[in-house]
Amino acid sequence: MTKKEIAEKACEELEKIYPDVECSLVYKKPYELLIATRLAAQCTDARVNIVTKTLFQKYPSLEAFAGADLNELEEDVKPCGFYRTKAKSIKEMAGQLINDFGGKVPDTMNELLSLSGVGRKTANLILGDVYGKPAVVTDTHCIRITGRLGLTSNTEPAKVEKDLVKLLPPEISNHFCHQTVQFGRDICRARNPKCGECTLNYFCRYYGKSSKNSSK
Repeated sequence: MTKKEIAEKACEELEKIYPDVECSLVYKKPYELLIATRLAAQCTDARVNIVTKTLFQKYPSLEAFAGADLNELEEDVKPCGFYRTKAKSIKEMAGQLINDFGGKVPDTMNELLSLSGVGRKTANLILGDVYGKPAVVTDTHCIRITGRLGLTSNTEPAKVEKDLVKLLPPEISNHFCHQTVQFGRDICRARNPKCGECTLNYFCRYYGKSSKNSSK
């Protein structure tokens, strides 16, 4: 099978399993998703959701985040790890959104990348989830799963994104990435993947190699 054919099969199978999957980060306003995603770096979405439930009540607006006492904000986000760096970028980001974009989260890659602490992964998530634009969010699950399927030989997020953009239908690319996150948690785990239970194993290159090796 070609990579394009594998991608089509993967989209079909994941849609059967996770037709309604969404981003697991909880937010009500676009800028809240920006902040939650920043906090999610090297932290679980579950923990982030616990922290932001209180955080978004304490700081109910961009102005509140921009004017926050940095030391206090650090304590507020401390459970998410790397709290000094994250607090600093959140405060700076809020100021940038107010001063440079009139309080509105921008809808282009270049503008999003100009914000403090925002990389391509976060920018793509905003483009896909907030604005419904084609986007490829290459988190660790997506990178691992598409690598195992044989869709990419790269592990660097930007290179994986470039590979997948060529293979995934743009109208479902963002949804596919959310599906791989849940699939990675449920089945295609980093350690001890449940290959025997996987409905994608009949075209998965990782499983094909594993099966050949175990039969020797």
